[in-house]
Amino acid sequence: MNEVTNEFVSDIAFTPAVKDAQSRLGSRNGYANMERGRGWANTITDDLRDFIVHRDSFYLGTASADGQPYIQHRGGPPGFLKVIDETTLAFADFSGNRQYISLGNLSENNQAVIFLMDYANQRRVKIWGTAEVVEDDPALLERLADPEYAGNPERAFVFHVEAWDVNCPQHITQRFTREEISAEVEQLQSRIDALEAENQRLRHTQQQPPTK
Repeated sequence: MNEVTNEFVSDIAFTPAVKDAQSRLGSRNGYANMERGRGWANTITDDLRDFIVHRDSFYLGTASADGQPYIQHRGGPPGFLKVIDETTLAFADFSGNRQYISLGNLSENNQAVIFLMDYANQRRVKIWGTAEVVEDDPALLERLADPEYAGNPERAFVFHVEAWDVNCPQHITQRFTREEISAEVEQLQSRIDALEAENQRLRHTQQQPPTK
């Protein structure tokens, strides 16, 4: 791929064509102010690290050499997407449906994007960068493997962060995992048990004959 030098970190997404559309539709000035101000980050901050380690899934976007896009869902236990350092993420690749679309795309076009969702808290994070497939690094595979998962990792996907941004929560429908719901249900059940015990005690007291 040809190397492109961007003036701002967000230029990885805000291409000239995108900026033309923003200008035509009235949002360019706002984004220009953002670029000159805080801008987008290109390293993994503590906040982003904390966000990533709690995710149990994400979407990986790749494209073929001629630009045919592909989105792949990846899932695992919270934290299966590992933060290696301030600019590197990685995850283990286990045997699946063996279509190898992401694998093939990355062999000819290393540009990629990761999209992470936190439905419970209505947050989403987009991460742009490049990705590579590593198949000959046993130490890395051991670091990425989940000891509670029976399968053996076949390879590692290593993602090099170049930019990331947090989207607004608008239109994100809240959804909760079984574990998140179970924790709330347990608290409610404990409260119900306590109220039922108190109700039983009061009923028992009312049924006692008056003392002469």
